[in-house]
Amino acid sequence: MGIISKVHPVRSHSNAAQGGINAALQPEDSWESHAYDTVKGSDFLGDQDAIEIMCREAPEEILHLEHLGVTFHRNEEGQLGTRAFGGASAARTYYVADITGQAILHVLYEQLMKHEEVERFEEWFTTALVKDDAGRIAGAVTRNIRDGSLELFSARAVIVATGGNGQLFSPTTNALICTGDGIAMAYRAGAPLMDMEMVQYHPTTLAGLGLLITEGARGEGAHLYNAQGERFMEKYAPNKMELASRDVVSRAEQTEIDEGRGFPDGTVALDITVVPRKRIHEALREIVNVGRDFAGVDITREPIHIKPGNHYVMGGVKTDINGQTGVPGLYAAGECACISVHGGNRLGANSLLDTLIFGRRSGQHAAASGRGLPVPEPAKAELAAEREMIDSIVSRERSGRRVSELKAEMGAVMDKDCSVFRDEGRLQGALEVIKRLQEEVTTVAVDDKGSVFNQDVLGVLELQFMLDNAECTLVGALERRESRGAQFRTDFPERNDGEWLKHINLTANGDVPAVSFSEVTMTQWQPEERKY
Repeated sequence: MGIISKVHPVRSHSNAAQGGINAALQPEDSWESHAYDTVKGSDFLGDQDAIEIMCREAPEEILHLEHLGVTFHRNEEGQLGTRAFGGASAARTYYVADITGQAILHVLYEQLMKHEEVERFEEWFTTALVKDDAGRIAGAVTRNIRDGSLELFSARAVIVATGGNGQLFSPTTNALICTGDGIAMAYRAGAPLMDMEMVQYHPTTLAGLGLLITEGARGEGAHLYNAQGERFMEKYAPNKMELASRDVVSRAEQTEIDEGRGFPDGTVALDITVVPRKRIHEALREIVNVGRDFAGVDITREPIHIKPGNHYVMGGVKTDINGQTGVPGLYAAGECACISVHGGNRLGANSLLDTLIFGRRSGQHAAASGRGLPVPEPAKAELAAEREMIDSIVSRERSGRRVSELKAEMGAVMDKDCSVFRDEGRLQGALEVIKRLQEEVTTVAVDDKGSVFNQDVLGVLELQFMLDNAECTLVGALERRESRGAQFRTDFPERNDGEWLKHINLTANGDVPAVSFSEVTMTQWQPEERKY
């Protein structure tokens, strides 16, 4: 058993999860309430069988983490304390100040190091998944970043847990490593992608930088104001106000900005000064530093300017409740997977929960399904093909633009034309840009011709992965001719359950992804008008 990571595991992007993790642990709460809030938050596109599993298993997962050593906040009585999060009908978010992801990640890595039978391959970049002659996943080709050597790892089962694809957009809250590698590799291996059009824009990010201001700030009571001093969420979500679901708050902010009621820098204001200073330093200490270091603002004394920014992809590799994809032996979990528990919009603090619940289920199922099988022998031709592909990148002479220029153009067009508000003309224009960039990247050259820590080569590979992701995102957004969750089409402004209460699946098919559809799984909750 082994883990391959292109960065040291504790540098994974789960580090950036600030606000917390949801579970219905309090006596007055219930997993059914958590599940209903999640279904409603998904704009009824989430699969309810998967949502029920996630919410039923959440309390036990929190207690398991706490027993492992995650130092969750405790209240004055010494009990696990919670904060409110958007779209939730109860305060059920457990947290470690505003570094919850980091706290969980470090504890889990400590646990991993206790198990000597699990080999760790840190700073190895996976370039491709490989299959055997029967079409079953047989392993992966990887590049040792330290010296540039390629290795073919054989495996009875492979779990892709490579995170999201936020670097398609610029700016984004996502780390530089979030380039959709696993999504693209699974797609190229024949696994369908699902709901790729559903891309979440977080309501509170720093303009131009994309740095996240945690939803925990609004959970602690922070207010949103426009340039006229109006607490504008009263118009858009009179009951939940700033704690409506993320898509609702982001659209409200963008509407205020677009209609001229924002500040000259294209932002609105988040006022955290209404939260007691002691509480800010206790529960929001990291964003105190972010505000001071990156915006020159003391959030304990003055509002900070924010706007919606790219944050999360609800779509990804289509899986069942055990993480199985459409390719035998291939599993996916975390943000790269689409089970789908988030549907059209993820509730804050459900992402860590999704990763933990379905990461565990994927691991257990993969281990059981591979037990007793012989170690497969992937075709050596796969390794040779990857080596030839990388050698061709290194040997090219410069004749066009740099990788950074292509990536910047991609990020700008995706942020401009595939963000909070979309329409057919802009989406089609963005798709044409992406298709051109896909052609251009095939001839892009690199300056570094060496093999040791060659980030130029990895940049080309990542850009190719990102362009596959971008194409699928735009094709899905064009296909879904309605507004639901994070997908708001100004040319189709209403939700249309009669025609579009279904998932959009995309499969690799030459130059253009093949489009198909699958039903949304319903159990207890039928679609209704979504109000906050």
